[in-house]
Amino acid sequence: MPDLWGSHTLSGWQSALQAYPDVIAAQGVAKLAELDAWYRDELPALIAARRLVHVTLPELTRVTEWKMHRGVWRAPNLVRVKSNTPELVIETTVRGLARCPHPTQPIGEIATLDGVGPATASAVVAAHLPTVYPFFDELVAGQVPDLGPVKWTLGYYAKYAAFLRDRAAVIGHSWTPVMVERALWASVGGKAGTTAL
Repeated sequence: MPDLWGSHTLSGWQSALQAYPDVIAAQGVAKLAELDAWYRDELPALIAARRLVHVTLPELTRVTEWKMHRGVWRAPNLVRVKSNTPELVIETTVRGLARCPHPTQPIGEIATLDGVGPATASAVVAAHLPTVYPFFDELVAGQVPDLGPVKWTLGYYAKYAAFLRDRAAVIGHSWTPVMVERALWASVGGKAGTTAL
């Protein structure tokens, strides 16, 4: 499905989004389908059920594994993520998620954890508030003509998220930035993925 970004028809976007699970499965990456289902279907409810919304170290580890399985595997980054203490992960993600819906502060706070950059932090925040924050993916950003080359910075993420929020509003029908991100990723067959923290 070439140039989904240039399409303004709901049917094209819906087809790409519906294909997302199949594109995930087609990557041929062990555990990706299982991690993706957990990330999409279970993690948001786990976060929402907490009095102070946050993620735990095991959850952050699984988010990192999901992100790397969907994109580029970087074992040293996963080691660094696991080196954070459970208490620090909870404290940091409580502070970060409390800053929603600011465009960059939640991402910046969570990215202070070792091994966590804007991409991984965006995955946490997108699971919590998909109506505002999309996951920061290089393959998706590359499809938005006005963004320019991908930069793994908060400023670039803010522009990326704004473009995806705007597109979700244009599509309508309760679309979210996360749905736009998944449809774009699926439309080009996935992989390539995120190449930074």
